[in-house]
Amino acid sequence: MNIRVESVKFDADKKLLDFIHEKVGKLERFFDAIIGIDVTLSLVPGHENKKAAIRVRLPGNDLLVERNYTTFEEAVATGVDILKENLVKTKEKMRGA
Repeated sequence: MNIRVESVKFDADKKLLDFIHEKVGKLERFFDAIIGIDVTLSLVPGHENKKAAIRVRLPGNDLLVERNYTTFEEAVATGVDILKENLVKTKEKMRGA
């Protein structure tokens, strides 16, 4: 599984990149046919100005979650939690089809 992280208009430090790879890498436990994962980090106006968009590429389908929080770590962690649930649902649908 390929994990690609892109930071828009800033450079993400190694600690943040390691955190993202650790959290996002665990998604493979919930769905073994993941082709790849794209994480895009950006800054947006407002109080919760750290945005993480996580796209999970699956055969014939993509899942996308976007979250805004005060830190990138929070945005990624909550996005991964939502994706875990979505991956389980997608896997169940594929089994039932």
